Amino acid sequence: DRMAGQRAVLVLDNAASSAQAAPLLPGGDQCLVLVTSRRHLADLPGAVTPLLVQTLRPEQARAMFVRLAPRAETSRDGELAELAELAGFLPLAISLLARVYNRHASWSLADLAAETRASLLTLAAETDSVAAAFEVSYQHLDPGQREFFRRLGLHPGTTTDAYAAAALAGVSPGEAARLLDGLHGEGLLTETGYRRYGMHDLIRRYAAERAAADPAAERDRAVGALLDYYEQAAAAAQAQLGRHAPVPPAPPGSGPPGPARVIPAAAAPALADSVAALAWERAERASLLACVDYASRAGDRARLAGLTAGLAALLHHDGPWAEAIARHGAAAAAAGQLGDRTAQAGALREQGNLRRLTGDFAGAAADVDAAMASYCEAGSRLGRAAALNDRGAIRLSAGDLPAATADLAASLASFRDLADRRGEASAQHDVGAAHLASGDYPAGIAALTQAQAIFRSLGDQLGQASALFYLGDARRVTGDYPAATDTLAQALAMFRELGIRRGQASALGNLGAVRQLTGEYPEAARDLAEALDIFHDLGNQVGQAFTLIHVGAVRRLTGDYPGAAWALRQALSISRAVGSQYCQGTALMELAAVRRLAGDLAEAGRVLEEARAILADFGDPGTEAEALNESGLLHRARGELGRAADYHRQALELARGIGSPRDEAAALAGLARCELAAGNLAAGELAAAVAGLVQARELFGRLGAPEADDISAELDALSLAGRTVPQP
Repeated sequence: DRMAGQRAVLVLDNAASSAQAAPLLPGGDQCLVLVTSRRHLADLPGAVTPLLVQTLRPEQARAMFVRLAPRAETSRDGELAELAELAGFLPLAISLLARVYNRHASWSLADLAAETRASLLTLAAETDSVAAAFEVSYQHLDPGQREFFRRLGLHPGTTTDAYAAAALAGVSPGEAARLLDGLHGEGLLTETGYRRYGMHDLIRRYAAERAAADPAAERDRAVGALLDYYEQAAAAAQAQLGRHAPVPPAPPGSGPPGPARVIPAAAAPALADSVAALAWERAERASLLACVDYASRAGDRARLAGLTAGLAALLHHDGPWAEAIARHGAAAAAAGQLGDRTAQAGALREQGNLRRLTGDFAGAAADVDAAMASYCEAGSRLGRAAALNDRGAIRLSAGDLPAATADLAASLASFRDLADRRGEASAQHDVGAAHLASGDYPAGIAALTQAQAIFRSLGDQLGQASALFYLGDARRVTGDYPAATDTLAQALAMFRELGIRRGQASALGNLGAVRQLTGEYPEAARDLAEALDIFHDLGNQVGQAFTLIHVGAVRRLTGDYPGAAWALRQALSISRAVGSQYCQGTALMELAAVRRLAGDLAEAGRVLEEARAILADFGDPGTEAEALNESGLLHRARGELGRAADYHRQALELARGIGSPRDEAAALAGLARCELAAGNLAAGELAAAVAGLVQARELFGRLGAPEADDISAELDALSLAGRTVPQP
């Protein structure tokens, strides 16, 4: 009533609640009222503009410190930046440090930083400290909230949800959600996502110091329950995400303090499928890794191995692979020290599969062989079957097709004998990939179709996406470009839904390759550029190399020979660095074509010879047919028509044997052009040459390939020259 009708700015500082502030609000509209509070005041009447005061940006924090302590203006930026970071960019702490610096005129910023590292919470210019400010909020909590707050200070990570907080505090997830929301309302927690909370670094330190006063047995039980929860939930997620789980996870929490407790289903998130499992692991990634590091520092080898095993699929999909390899290596060592051969084998398998992705095939094979030995020692037939499957995949990537096929066949037989459907699907998937690599496309398509059906029956979207990817590639090499495009688009959509970036990049790369073959060059370039960006972000060098090879092909086909040569040299450099012989061979073969078209026939011959020498070791008939046709083109360009025709005949025989219509068409066109280039053809020979061109045109036309138009132009030119050309 005193303010009624007056015009003023009214400041209500440090309000405890909306109820405390509401009676002091003027009734008219002539006053502006500024209310500050440690809490979220949601019930104030009238037109309220809420403003959450965040931590300062680094440059703001440095500027504030210099404004409050001017003698720091001449200090180095690095010293100011360190102080701001030590203060957590919190205005309260920045202000306090500036006052301490002003009080101690003989201190340097380095001295202040040392004091801050040792005791920031209790450091005071007079009587005020950061801890004292937090104490005001802490003392306002009821006893249950205080205990819950202290338990959160024990969390090794920086964020939590209701499930993890419930495990830590020994309450239900519903009660944990209520307590988290209450602490958030008190300004002691921040929201980092939907129903996910974090603490400012200084508040976390304060909570941890408060928790240190609790009995050690209580703290150990709380942290043990949290680690139990994370290990069991991660194992459930891994079961959804792993292509096959050869052994059940070891019981968690075998380290101190005593046996693990089983987390009830209601106390853990429902991870009903791979989408939910992957989303949960990504949300919890930082916390899970923090728990792994906590177990490592505590010397808890069983926890270290178990938690890392639960992260295997996430580390495989999201990387970074160098870190993932190191973590699985540490887990394998920990399990080995415990004498847990099954856990050791699992970690070695994961490490080997990651090394395969980086192109370290020798290291990958050594890891998987060691895993197989550990499984045999443990008497795990299922584990041995999975390791055989892994070894086959590694040998397939390294180009050792006979050994890969033998391993994969043995793995498939073992999984069927053990009635493991997920393992059977995984082995069928890799058997299909091996058939494609060996040129047995019908068998490859049959195996992949069967794998996809099993994955679908299991609700395994990731397995389905991978099988669709390989089926799309099979349809590409067999010349069914519309089906290849459709199948690869399905795989891409599933990989995007799952958030699997490596799968997205692979599908985009193969879509670009299909569009290159159908003459959709701008679309191919777009897909390949997106794939290359993703592979680069992931650090997947082999993926980058394969994509760059296709980029080089698109540029060659559009006449950009310098750009094509640059992309292929990049691919070659990466391939040599990672030791991928197959990538080297295919990059060299494409580079030979660029050199030939640019008129450098001598260099083209040298490069092609090197490419064929490398590719000869892989037994890939599709690639061999391409190399034979390229040899024919090169020798025809040199005028060596007899040798050119010999190469095209070999390519034709091989292409028909494996059912590759594109290579067959290229060989037919090459043979016809050799005959036409010889000149002085008799009528029968001319007719045979023209018939070969017509047949090639029909094959290219059925494929939707742009080469059909080129051949039509040649045939038109022959007609104009007075030579009889049959109509299609």
